Amino acid sequence: MFGVLPNYTTVEGAKQYQPVSALQKFHMAEQNSFDPYVFPFVGVVAEVGAGQKGLNFGRRYAMALSDNSIGNYLTTAVLPSVLHQDPRYFERGTGGLLSRIGYAASRSVVTHGASGASQFNVSEIGGNGIAAAVSNLYYPAADRALTSTLTRWGTQIMWDTLSNELKEFWPDVRRKFGRP
Repeated sequence: MFGVLPNYTTVEGAKQYQPVSALQKFHMAEQNSFDPYVFPFVGVVAEVGAGQKGLNFGRRYAMALSDNSIGNYLTTAVLPSVLHQDPRYFERGTGGLLSRIGYAASRSVVTHGASGASQFNVSEIGGNGIAAAVSNLYYPAADRALTSTLTRWGTQIMWDTLSNELKEFWPDVRRKFGRP
């Protein structure tokens, strides 16, 4: 996406729903976690790491990379495989600006089940909640309070929702600038 952000879970212009296997879900999680372009973005997150003053950059980087990877595996592979949900973003691509913005935002709480039917996105909401709780194992004691954990959970859902917005409109940007 934008030539620098990894985007392995978007389906553009789908005419018919095609489910993905558990192996494919784990492969998507691997790509989203360890694409070479992920590492600089993790560095930016580590640099601005809220609430982690006094920790050296290496520790903040390791925590940010762990947060990213654990979240990706839980929301893209583990929970979608167990719950038979599809972790991909299905571009709408048509309609007015506001309806597309609303659609993209709604995908954080609505996803496809294995049959293609819409359902509550337990994988996204629950997976990020589990990831935020697991992060308490390696965050400093001062950052393990319930409010800190809930903030990490909400922040990750916010980033995933913003990512959906980029995924929805990236094909339009790409077409406008003549890139395939």
